[in-house]
Amino acid sequence: MVTVGMLSHRKDPRTVYKSYAYAAAAKMEGVDFYFFSPGRVNFKNRTILGWIYENGRWIEKVSPFPDVIYNSSPPITEKQEIIVNRLSKEIPFTSHSVGDKLKVYQKIKTAKTFASYLVPSMEVLHVQDVYKSILKYQKTVLKPSRGHKGKNVFYVQRNEGKFILQQDKETVINEVEFREWVSEIINTENYIIQPYIQCKTKNGLSYDFRLHVQKDGKGDWNLITIFPRIAPQGIVTNLSKGGYTSEFHVFLKKEFNEEYYNVKRYLEHFAVRFSSHFDSLYDESLDELGIDVGLDSNQKIWIFEVNWRPGSPVSFSQEIDAAKQMIRYARFLAETSSMK
Repeated sequence: MVTVGMLSHRKDPRTVYKSYAYAAAAKMEGVDFYFFSPGRVNFKNRTILGWIYENGRWIEKVSPFPDVIYNSSPPITEKQEIIVNRLSKEIPFTSHSVGDKLKVYQKIKTAKTFASYLVPSMEVLHVQDVYKSILKYQKTVLKPSRGHKGKNVFYVQRNEGKFILQQDKETVINEVEFREWVSEIINTENYIIQPYIQCKTKNGLSYDFRLHVQKDGKGDWNLITIFPRIAPQGIVTNLSKGGYTSEFHVFLKKEFNEEYYNVKRYLEHFAVRFSSHFDSLYDESLDELGIDVGLDSNQKIWIFEVNWRPGSPVSFSQEIDAAKQMIRYARFLAETSSMK
C-alpha cells in the first residue's frame, strides 16, 4: 500500500485545519497517511515520528519514510530548509515552486502560446520605471514580485500633477512625496508594475476569478473549482484582505445575463488548457495551481497571477475534493516515480 506523508512546518496536525481532510481522503482512497514536521525526521534509520489519525484522534507513531511527500507548506527556519532539501532528494515531492511573479511572466511570454493573455509587466529597478509606466498606461498597479495574499499591492494614477495611491484607502500626494514613497518600497522588496486592467461588477466593485486546478490519479489536469473574489473597496480581491466570494453560477448570471454560459465555458476551458501548457514549461512536474484571472469589458481573459500553493477552496465539499485529488495524484506519483 502506498504511504503519503504530509510535510508541514507546524509540529501538530491539530493546528493545521486541512490535515483532517487529507487524512480522511487517504482513508477513503486506501492510502496510508501521516502528518509530520522536519524536526521529526531520522535519516539514519529512515524513519519519521509522525501523526496518524486513528479512532477519532491524532496519535504519534514512528513510521518508515513515505513513498511520496505532500509538501504542504515551506520551511520557515534554516534547519528546516536543510532537512526539507535533503528529503526532496530522496523522496518524490508533490509540489514544486513556479518562482516569483516576474519569472512566471517571463516563462509564459517566452513560450508565446499564452503570451496574449499576460498583463504587461516590468520589474521596478528605479523610480523612473514607475514614471515611464504611468506615462504609458495612466492607471497602473504596483505589486511585490514575491508577494502573496494581496499584501502591499497598490493602485497608482497621476492626475493634474498629483499622484493617487490606493490600497485599503485612497491617498493623494505630490511628486516629491511620491518619489520618496516609491524609493522606500522598492528598497524594501522587489516590485513589478503593470497597467491596471479594469475588471468590475455592475456595481463598480473590483473582482477577479480564482481558477483552482489539480492533477488527478492519472497525472492529468482537472478543474476543481472556479469562484469570483470581490473587493468591497479598492482593487485587492484576496479573501485574506477583506475580499468576499459568491457562488460561481449565481455571480455569472447576475453579471453576464444571457452570456453567462459562454463565459463559464470560456473560463473552464482556459483553466485546463493553460495549466497543461504552463506545466510543460518546468522541468519538475507541477501538481496544483491557483490561477487568478480577470475579464475586461470585452470579456477577454487577463492572467493576473499563477500560484503554486493556492490554499484550500472556499467550501468544505471542495476542500474534500481537493484533498482526494491530491491523494490520488500522490499515489500516481509513487507508482510512476523513478526516484527509488
